Amino acid sequence: MPITTFSVWWWVGFNAFVLLMLALDLGIFNRKAHVVKPKEAAIWTAVWVTISLLFCGFIFKQFGSDYGWQFLTGYLIEYSLSVDNLFVFVLIFGYFSVPAQYQHRILFWGIIGALIMRITLILAGNYLIEEFHWVIYIFGAFLIYTGVRMAIEKEGDGVDPEANPILVLLRRWLPVTNQYHGQKFLIRENGRLVVTPLLVVLVLIESTDLIFALDSIPATFAVSRNIFIIYTSNILAILGLRSLYFLLSSVIDKFHLLKYGLAVVLAFIGAKMVLDGVGVKIDILVSLGVVVVVLASSIVASLVWPKKEEEAKPEAPVRFTDASLDGDGAATYTGNALPAEPSVPGAVHPPSDP
Repeated sequence: MPITTFSVWWWVGFNAFVLLMLALDLGIFNRKAHVVKPKEAAIWTAVWVTISLLFCGFIFKQFGSDYGWQFLTGYLIEYSLSVDNLFVFVLIFGYFSVPAQYQHRILFWGIIGALIMRITLILAGNYLIEEFHWVIYIFGAFLIYTGVRMAIEKEGDGVDPEANPILVLLRRWLPVTNQYHGQKFLIRENGRLVVTPLLVVLVLIESTDLIFALDSIPATFAVSRNIFIIYTSNILAILGLRSLYFLLSSVIDKFHLLKYGLAVVLAFIGAKMVLDGVGVKIDILVSLGVVVVVLASSIVASLVWPKKEEEAKPEAPVRFTDASLDGDGAATYTGNALPAEPSVPGAVHPPSDP
């Protein structure tokens, strides 16, 4: 449905609320860098889930049950797929040894970038479906393919931060310092701007979110064609992602079978989109039921059949560490890490081990 289906004032009001919450987040609640404890993360997770459910109730009352169920299904799909992002966030933060007190800042600005990317992709996807109906079959086939790939992909496959092409370009064209400088993304050294590892990690987070958005947004188009419903369900799910990360980061490995549930959901949604294109409709409540049952089953199965502990592996090389902090809160290199790419012109590299 076109953008005019919902009054422009609903768009203005929703986005004003989002900007207000983000301003309160950075300006009041998280002005100072700090380690987000599980209790704080649980409170904020509950807050965002409650806000999302209240908004869902508003959609039910104001626009009817059809739109309400579409929002709830889209929100659940996006929220559950976002959990898959958390596995990658854990890996990236660990790989670059991001100090815990700076992780919230990275995720905050990552959310800002995600909001911009999501609305851009949603508008582009809506235009393509409106102008070229056959695109719906491509979206559906892509979701089925993604689901199959997710199911057969081994843990850790395709998740190598050093191989990220955006990171390669960043290192090639910009000098990167070998230490964290508090919450700064850029610093000035010898009269020139130098990128800190914090910005490197932010770029990686943004690029991985873009990849995940290419899966989740077509999936939401399968349950609703109204871009206000698609947009709001996506944004509210994304806004709750940071607190969910801090709540689950230490235990997320326990949900090792969740990826298979997500794979089934993606394949089902892709099949629904293809069938919808040829006139075979699957009721939205049936879709919601399938999503809930599959995801809940994969979570329960993960807890009933826990992952077998593997033999101890040597620790992964540490790129940066917060072992020593200077007066500015800069985390310095301790000499036990691998150097950055050796052939990167202009980069500031860590020293070699003695």
